[in-house]
Amino acid sequence: MSDILFRSDVTVELVRASASDSDVLFAARVSTQGEQTLESASAGTEASDRDKGLINYLMRDRHGSPFEHNSMTFYVQAPIFVFREFMRHRIASYNEESGRYKELSPVFYVPGPERNLVQIGKTGAYEFIPGTAEQTALVEQETRTISQHAYESYQRMLEAGVAREVARIVLPLNIYSSMYVTMNSRALMNFLSLRTTRPGTHFPSFPQREIEMCAEKMEEFWAELMPYTYEAFNKNGRVAP
Repeated sequence: MSDILFRSDVTVELVRASASDSDVLFAARVSTQGEQTLESASAGTEASDRDKGLINYLMRDRHGSPFEHNSMTFYVQAPIFVFREFMRHRIASYNEESGRYKELSPVFYVPGPERNLVQIGKTGAYEFIPGTAEQTALVEQETRTISQHAYESYQRMLEAGVAREVARIVLPLNIYSSMYVTMNSRALMNFLSLRTTRPGTHFPSFPQREIEMCAEKMEEFWAELMPYTYEAFNKNGRVAP
């Protein structure tokens, strides 16, 4: 049996993108200019500083559809419990590796020492604070122990000829999976508004830290692709249009 690997991070890679601020502009201007926008759309003309005002107006007044004419595909490696939160966002396309068709690798998530462990406050308005040294040690020990035992059970069933789709039922939610997720910038803004914590946001969110780690990496890629749109998103309180 392969050695079990424990991780406390996530992987996010931008594998393909057709997304720029100019995509927002030609989509918006077709409402007033019609076919005159074809030339700029086909040429992929870059946005200029004077275009920032239009993008900001669209964001501020929540004219959302121009932000849909682009696409970004991310490759994500994260624990399965994070993917279950991703799937709540029905504004993206997902393809995940399958435990029915491949043997799952022995890679498990264990919270790092910087991960806050104690929840205070009521549901919907709470925060997490650091745990004690004893709590941190307990979480790590119990997570490692149960992951080891679960994967050994999984391997015993596979070696006995049990189908992968049956053997996998003993695996815990902290096992890593991988997927491709494709979305446009409007969908990504909706995702970021709910899955990140930032000062100045109009509607505070309380995401689980592990999905926020994914969201932060996705946000970094997007900020480089569409800087004017990203600036307007932050300027207007990180509210998806």
